[in-house]
Amino acid sequence: MKNLKLDLQKRKQKGLYRSRKIVQSPQSREIIINDKAVLNFCSNDYLGLANHPDVIHSFTNAAKQFGVGSGAAHLVNGHTLSHHVLEEELADFTGYPRTLLFSTGYMANLGVAQSLCSKNDCIIEDKLNHASLLDAASISHAQLKRYPHKDYNGLLKKLSSCKSGEKLVSSDSVFSMDGDEADIELMTKHCQTNDARLMLDDAHGFGVLGDNGRGSLSHQQISTSDVDIYMATLGKAMGTAGAFIAGSDELIETLIQTARCYIYTTAMPAAVAEATRTSLQLLSRENWRQQSLNSNINYFKKLIKQTELNLLESNTAIQPVIIGDAKTATNISQKMFEQGFHIAAIRPPTVPENTSRLRITLRADHSEQDIERLVESLITAI
Repeated sequence: MKNLKLDLQKRKQKGLYRSRKIVQSPQSREIIINDKAVLNFCSNDYLGLANHPDVIHSFTNAAKQFGVGSGAAHLVNGHTLSHHVLEEELADFTGYPRTLLFSTGYMANLGVAQSLCSKNDCIIEDKLNHASLLDAASISHAQLKRYPHKDYNGLLKKLSSCKSGEKLVSSDSVFSMDGDEADIELMTKHCQTNDARLMLDDAHGFGVLGDNGRGSLSHQQISTSDVDIYMATLGKAMGTAGAFIAGSDELIETLIQTARCYIYTTAMPAAVAEATRTSLQLLSRENWRQQSLNSNINYFKKLIKQTELNLLESNTAIQPVIIGDAKTATNISQKMFEQGFHIAAIRPPTVPENTSRLRITLRADHSEQDIERLVESLITAI
């Protein structure tokens, strides 16, 4: 029998042990964790919508109308008018014919692969894809082929090596641990010439990139007709929870009929759907948050370039500072916490060996003074 205690001890010795901090406040630029107020550089709530009064108001009103729980799966009696209207509004916002809500982005990715692929098919992925896309390939039993990060000649070779069955290329559009962006135009060309479907996971692009936050396709000026399957999460820039798949009518109907992660799970609460509708309305009519976020990204990069810190090249809210050793990264993260900054240390297996990092995420409501203090403390801690 596996010795769990020994395995945990080894994990601690390598600096890979994970522990949870207790948050005692709403998400904001400053949060309270373990009774300590810290500046929050560790959140995917990029636009500060998780604690927006209008979003909260919509949530509480819907909870009064529909109750807290949805009661069942969408296909039983959990699909409320709020869910249905949100799907229609997301389709209109993204420019796709239809969308389908899932309880999490992880489940959405698993549902697509399981529905569309089987053991005779190929799924081709970037090596730095999110774990949910990799696990999706595993659950589908398709042959998984991985190409080096953003090596699109490598993608072409993997496509050419698939001799039979369906071909699905799936990729992050903004890579969650590096913050860089996929070349979507080049990927669409390779997929079109090799009769492959293209799926993009835009978890970290939706809401912050493109026209009024419409995401990576808008940002890179790619037509929705060139990307067969589009996934985005609602728990990051949108400030709520859940995810959706966007695509053709036939794709959505296929997922409704066959995606086990959709069929066999309880629907998100209607209150979450209504809160998300309000977030979507805020995106549609106000873009100052995206502008403020971009200003903060540029200011942070400007200050970091004046230091010797090893910052990966990224133009998004995800700004990783490479440390290397896992234990060192953990110690620096703790030191920053003691100085009043919450920044996560990201270690293997989430990132490759010897690339442990501080994953800094910027928010629209950070001030220039916040960013200046952060950089000064990083120089001291590292």
